[in-house]
Amino acid sequence: MWGCIWLNGTGRGEELPTCQDLQLGLSVLSLLCLAAGVPVGLCYNGLLVLANLHSKSSMTMPDVYFVNMAVAGLVLNALAPVYLLGTPGSAWAPWSVSSEAHIALLIPFNVSSLVATYSTTLLSLDHYIERALPRTHMASVHNTRHVCGFIWGGALLTSFSSLLFYICSRVSSRVLECAKMQSAEAADAILVLIGYAVPAPAAIYGLVLISRIHKADTPLDQDSGRLDPSAHRLLVATVCTQFGLWTPHYLTLLGHTVLVSRGKPVDVHYAGIMHLAKDLSKFLAFSSSFVMPLLYRYMNKSFPSKLGRLMKKMRCGHRHCSPDPAGAPAGVDI
Repeated sequence: MWGCIWLNGTGRGEELPTCQDLQLGLSVLSLLCLAAGVPVGLCYNGLLVLANLHSKSSMTMPDVYFVNMAVAGLVLNALAPVYLLGTPGSAWAPWSVSSEAHIALLIPFNVSSLVATYSTTLLSLDHYIERALPRTHMASVHNTRHVCGFIWGGALLTSFSSLLFYICSRVSSRVLECAKMQSAEAADAILVLIGYAVPAPAAIYGLVLISRIHKADTPLDQDSGRLDPSAHRLLVATVCTQFGLWTPHYLTLLGHTVLVSRGKPVDVHYAGIMHLAKDLSKFLAFSSSFVMPLLYRYMNKSFPSKLGRLMKKMRCGHRHCSPDPAGAPAGVDI
C-alpha cells in the first residue's frame, strides 16, 4: 500500500533500505488503523449520534457540534479503507491519482474535513458566547442546529469550487472552458485558505477568550459565568486534537502548492518525499475520525447516562420500560 517507486532513477540507491523500513512501518500503521481504528470510529461515532438524538431534550450546544463532527467522522471512516489501501504509490492500487474515481472521492473527503474543522472552531467561539452572555441564548441548541446546516452547505460549495480545478486539470485538453483552470494546486490552495488558514486563528482566539473567563467571573452572571472544569478540558482537548491531526495534511498541501508555483522542475526525490508526506498526513487526518468520539466518550460527563438510556431502550424494544427511580444509569462500558 505504501511504495518506494519514487526512488527509482534518482541515483540514491543507498536510501532504499530506509525507505523499505518506512514503507513497512506505514503499512503496519495503516492496517492497524483499518483493523482497529475504523471499527472503533464507526461504533463510537454511531453511538454518539444515536445517544444524543435519543435524548434530544438534554442536548446542549456542544453536543450538537459533536454530533455534527460525528457524522463527518462516519464519512471519513467509510473512506479510510479506500485511501489507506489504495495509495497511489502502491503497485496494486485500485486506481491512479488521475482517475475519475479518485477525484470523485475528494468531494466527501474535503466536505468532511471542512465540516469537522469548522464545527470545532465554532464550538470554541460559541462556548465563549454561552459563558460570556449566559442570558442571551445566542449559542442555543436551536441556533446551533441551523449553524450546522450552514456548515454542511458551505463545505459543499467550497469543495465544488476546488473540484472544478481538479477536474479541469485532468480534462483541459478536451474541454475548452477548462483552458484557464488547469491547476490542481489552485484547488489545494483554496482548501488550505478556507479549510485551515481561516478557522485555525479563530479557534485559537476562542480558546484565549475562554481562558480569560475561566480565570474570572463574568459581570452578567457570576454563578454561570465560570466554565465547568470538565467542559473546559473537553473543549481544549477537542480543539488541540482536531487541529493537531489535520495540520500536517494542510501543510503538505501548502508545501506542494509552493513547490509547483515556483515554476521550476521539482526533483524526483523531493517530489517522492512530498507524496510520502501526503500519505502520512492523510493517515493522521483519518485517525481523527475515531480519536474525537473517544475524547467525547471519556471526557463528557453526560454521555454515559445518555448511552445508558439508549441501551436500555434497545433492550426493551417496543415494550414499556419501567422508569429507573435512581435516574438513568451512570455509564455503560463499551
